[in-house]
Amino acid sequence: MMKMWSGRFRQPLDPQFERWQRSFEFDRRLLRYELAAGAAHARALKNAGVLSADELISILEALQKIGESDSQVSQNPRDPSTSLRAGLGHRNDTCSVHVEDDEAEDVHHYLEKQLVALIGETGYKLHSGRSRNEQIATDLRLYVRAAIDELRYELSEICAAFIHRAEQAGTAAMPAYTHLQHAEPVLVAHWLLAYLEMLLRDADRLAGCRARLNACPLGSGAVAGATLSLDRTFMAKELEFVSPTANSIDATSDRDFVLEFVNDLSILALHLSRWAEEMILFASHEFGFIHLPEAYSTGSSAMPQKKNPDLMELVRGKTGRVIGDANALMVILKGLPLAYNKDLQETQEPLFDATETMMNVLPLVTGFMKAVEFDFDRMNAGAQSGFMNAWAAATYLVNRGVPSRLAHEQVGKAVKLCLEKNCELRDLTLEELRGLNSAFDERFYECLKPASVLAMHDVIGGTAPERVRQAMASTKKKIDSLREEVHAHA
Repeated sequence: MMKMWSGRFRQPLDPQFERWQRSFEFDRRLLRYELAAGAAHARALKNAGVLSADELISILEALQKIGESDSQVSQNPRDPSTSLRAGLGHRNDTCSVHVEDDEAEDVHHYLEKQLVALIGETGYKLHSGRSRNEQIATDLRLYVRAAIDELRYELSEICAAFIHRAEQAGTAAMPAYTHLQHAEPVLVAHWLLAYLEMLLRDADRLAGCRARLNACPLGSGAVAGATLSLDRTFMAKELEFVSPTANSIDATSDRDFVLEFVNDLSILALHLSRWAEEMILFASHEFGFIHLPEAYSTGSSAMPQKKNPDLMELVRGKTGRVIGDANALMVILKGLPLAYNKDLQETQEPLFDATETMMNVLPLVTGFMKAVEFDFDRMNAGAQSGFMNAWAAATYLVNRGVPSRLAHEQVGKAVKLCLEKNCELRDLTLEELRGLNSAFDERFYECLKPASVLAMHDVIGGTAPERVRQAMASTKKKIDSLREEVHAHA
């Protein structure tokens, strides 16, 4: 089988170099998208008079057969169609990575070989007027677009699990921490909503990336544009892009969308790592706020009593991997002259690795959040000790006309007195309190109660129960909106 570029060469490639420079081992993931882009290009060639109607039918049927034989076209119930025209990599339509070919240089070469094997020299006509530079740029945009749709679906599932657990938590409270020290009590629901804010931002970032990448490079040629009169707008619509790309030089060398996407994944991974770290801490004997589900934990080969938080530890560990992928992309792209350079081949493996890592992580996080048990009694107890009500005590004095700085100082002295007596603020006598400031009276003890401390934070975004109920209602609407968007791309 001839190479796609071998005409001007007199000597074969060094065998070791040939094996080393092949990308088919990893870019075969793109076969599904290569098939779809090839079908769109074939139709454009027919419209331009390069292919006859019979040749077009022959090519399309061969493309369909290749897709079916390699299990590229999804048969799952979410996919409304298995046609090349409609099957552009919708949710769960992942490409098989098991196709093998010891000779194929890349996914483009593989497809051409398969076409020629099925329909003879007509298969070579599909490459008319196009370059592998525009093909890989198109395939990668299709891949990333499909990955975003899948990841946003998984994010909607995680968000649904978090909001459900927030609703279950009701009025249960827990300690909130700054500097990993007891700070103030908050509702457990308020804590869970904090992670929902992060996850919804992640979903929004991915949506923005999808909008920016949704232009079609087909027709850009190698660098200067196609040499045939191809209808680029037609090809863009065939592949469900919004428009053709605006500049052929940029289109063939642009990997901003890959960089942006993997950076978005690194932020998502970072958020999940922060969640994982807290869950690891809260599962420890010292905290005891959660009980690890056995379905997502392992034991020790030496210590029979152990139940280890392996899922969270791996989520935390995988974050370094995804951040490394984002960093690798930055370094690869730094300093590349326009337009296409072979270095760009190296952007694919970090992309695939980050994507597949996060696609594997997200469903596991959802499963864990559905299964984990919260010890609300232990959390509530933690929210009522360690001077968690000290700021509420200072606020009590402020509301009685004491300047804030003085109130802070005097409550600090009250805490010092408690430490000497080994008690809480509520245990100090009124006489002891008035020794610090005459503004203290019997109503002070009411403001120290957990319900009063929580209710005091009655601002938008605060942990007062009514504010949290409002926040949950608002967040549920955002999750419903995300789900509607996800299903619109399904």
